[in-house]
Amino acid sequence: MTTVEEPARREVRTRDAARTKAEILAVATEEFARAGYTGARVDEIAARTRTTKRMIYYYFGGKEQLFTAVLERSYTVIREAEQDVDVEHLDPVAAIRRLAELTFDHHEAHPDFIRLVSIENIHDAEHIAASETLSSLNSPAIDVIRRILEAGRAEGVFTAEVDAVDLHATISSFCFFRVSNRHTFGALFGRDLTAADRREHYRTMLGDMVIAYLTGARADA
Repeated sequence: MTTVEEPARREVRTRDAARTKAEILAVATEEFARAGYTGARVDEIAARTRTTKRMIYYYFGGKEQLFTAVLERSYTVIREAEQDVDVEHLDPVAAIRRLAELTFDHHEAHPDFIRLVSIENIHDAEHIAASETLSSLNSPAIDVIRRILEAGRAEGVFTAEVDAVDLHATISSFCFFRVSNRHTFGALFGRDLTAADRREHYRTMLGDMVIAYLTGARADA
C-alpha cells in the first residue's frame, strides 16, 4: 500500500542523488584538471567525496564516462554564460567588446576549464567527439557574433569580411593563452599575464584589437 511518506522519500532520495552527483563532478573536475585524464584516479575522487568508487561507477559508468561528464559540465557553464549575455541594446562596436570581455572573464575565472580543454586536445578530442551532448551543444556566441557582424556591416562600421567562427577563435585564443601559458610566459619574459594590476590593461587591449581588426583596412594578400 502506498503511503503519503513514499513520494516524500523518493523526492529526498532524488535530491540526495543529485547532490552526490554534483559533488562527484566538482571533485572530478579538480582531479582531472590537476592530474590529467591518464593520471587521475577514481579512488582519489571517491576518497574526497562522501561516496565510494562503486557509487561513482553506478552514477557515471566508469572513468572515461566520468571525464566526459566533467567536460559536458564545463562546456555547459560557458555556453550558458554566452546565452545570457545581453548585447541586443548595444551598438555593434560596444556589443563585440562586451562579448570579448565575457570570454576574458570566464576563462580567467575558470582555470580548470582551460586545463581540461588542453588535456582533451592531447587526447585528440576523442571524448568530445563521442559525446552526443557536446556535439549538439552549439555555441550561442557564434550566433551572437554573426548578428553583431551583420549589424556592423549594415551600418558601415565593420569593413572587414570576417567569419564569425574565425572571430570567435581569435577572441578565445587570446583569453585561453593568457591563462594556459601564464607560467611559461612568465618564466621566459618575466611578466605575469594574469597579474591583478594588469588585468584591465589586457581586457581593454583584447577589445581594442578586435575592434581595430573589424573597422580597419586589411592589407592585400
